[in-house]
Amino acid sequence: MEDEELAPTLQNILDQRSLRWIFVGGKGGVGKTTTSCSLAVQLAQRRNNVLLISTDPAHNLSDAFGQQFGKEARKVDGIPNLSAMEIDPSGSIQEMIEQANAQNNGMSNIMQDLAFSIPGVDEAMSFAEVMKQVKSTDFDVIVFDTAPTGHTLRFLSFPTVLEKALAKVSELSGRFGPMLNGLLGAQAGGGGADGDMFAKLESMRATINEVNTQFKDSDLTTFICVCIPEFLSLYETERMIQELSSYHIDVHCIVVNQLLYPAKSSTCAQCNARYKMQQKYVEQIQDLYEGDFHIVKLPQLTDEVRGTEKIKTFSQMLIEPYVPPSE
Repeated sequence: MEDEELAPTLQNILDQRSLRWIFVGGKGGVGKTTTSCSLAVQLAQRRNNVLLISTDPAHNLSDAFGQQFGKEARKVDGIPNLSAMEIDPSGSIQEMIEQANAQNNGMSNIMQDLAFSIPGVDEAMSFAEVMKQVKSTDFDVIVFDTAPTGHTLRFLSFPTVLEKALAKVSELSGRFGPMLNGLLGAQAGGGGADGDMFAKLESMRATINEVNTQFKDSDLTTFICVCIPEFLSLYETERMIQELSSYHIDVHCIVVNQLLYPAKSSTCAQCNARYKMQQKYVEQIQDLYEGDFHIVKLPQLTDEVRGTEKIKTFSQMLIEPYVPPSE
């Protein structure tokens, strides 16, 4: 049983039917999108309704699948049970600023003050909006293709960020006096799209607190670290695992991408040198994590993994260990 639990695959993720939230993250350029797309494809073969969300401002899902995605969930062509969406981390607060500009009611400056005075409030608000939308749907499991490590870890502090936002709105309310209170009251009474600012932020905070509680439940949530066999990526992975653990986020899978396997008869000095360097870091990864983590090793391919069919093919290596050619 122990060997099965620590198999060098992500089969354990597919078998854990209770999982609802799966995060895929790591340093930029390590293959997070390919991994998250491939995992989502495998999940879609086993679950009734899977959602893949990109929270990376550099959105790559559209390029990966060769079809356009936006902020509304859309079915992925050729893959039953899978939908995808790309969200703008700063979209929520930016929309509120634009609405205030259009109404010319003085709220624009207040919202900009809020956005710039509290780092991360735009992402926190956007994330809360997405969580509300996702919670109202019947998706069995949601896979997040996340931004590079620093941005990804910020979601853990979103409840605190929204607490600060609520305090800031209170401060602004006191500074601007009856004018701001009148604007907020008028909007709440009119039932407009903005609604009462306090109620909106409070609702967002409640949503994020509820979801964060689920994130700390290993039956519901897990985080998959993606890296490549290089020093900076390995360092970033260790930092991320430690921080995730400090927040009680389950993490027990590591995907190592872009491994070279030159033929034994290869005379390519650069290929052989890089292989030796990579193997040094692979050994370090095994020394650090073997026994506690599923370590999935994936090869460097000659072609990009783009398009549904290539993703389907690549996804098989997540559940069937890659065997390097002997020659």
